[in-house]
Amino acid sequence: MTVRSLTADFAVSPQISVQDVPAIRDAGFKTIICNRPDEEEPGQPSAQSIGEAAAAAGLSFIAIPVLSGQVPSSDAIIEMQEAINTLPGPIFAYCRSGNRSAQLWSIATQG
Repeated sequence: MTVRSLTADFAVSPQISVQDVPAIRDAGFKTIICNRPDEEEPGQPSAQSIGEAAAAAGLSFIAIPVLSGQVPSSDAIIEMQEAINTLPGPIFAYCRSGNRSAQLWSIATQG
């Protein structure tokens, strides 16, 4: 699992597995955000399975899917702003490569 910190309270990563969730918790993260649509790639863990693992580990979880190669929708931007402002941090977000998560965070946190 390759983690890239964008700030002290927000990091992004490529796709994670259910088995990664305890390590994410142990690294001090309090919330996981999935920015990847389900079934984007065969065999990818569903957002539900990651969400269930997060809940079992005592973490908050939200799915805000963004399609690859597209600018995030205004709804996704608003959801990300709300997540950043209301869910406990630090926050760990993931997608296929981490780039969509970083892009959505960037747009959501611009003035």
